[in-house]
Amino acid sequence: MKQKPKSRMTRQRELILREVKDAGAHPTADEIYERVRKKLPRISLGTVYRNLEMLASSGFISRLEPEHPQMRFDWKTSDHYHITCMQCGAIEDAEIEPSDNPLEHLENALGNLTKYGIFGHKLEFVGLCRKCRIKGGN
Repeated sequence: MKQKPKSRMTRQRELILREVKDAGAHPTADEIYERVRKKLPRISLGTVYRNLEMLASSGFISRLEPEHPQMRFDWKTSDHYHITCMQCGAIEDAEIEPSDNPLEHLENALGNLTKYGIFGHKLEFVGLCRKCRIKGGN
């Protein structure tokens, strides 16, 4: 488990962290802002963004990759994979244990075949979520 660096945990930061956790489904910064604003009406969007960035850089949350239209955040900081809906952009955790798959062997082989030092990998599955499949009749 990653050890979290020490940083001052303000009331705003604690609330933002709790909202990321309670949101559950990889919320965007805008979604967290809307949730936090219900409890702290005077908080600015910029403050939420800055605190999300600080929480991510400190290891309290994970920042999902920028290829998504909006930056999303994840309460789970352990290694795990995601499934992204190609139509609506929803992101869910793929229930695969990283230790149960052959990608570790691929990392080792790739490290032996190249001049790279391999430190990890990122894998994202894409498809259509249940709601989009139902809408599309698939």
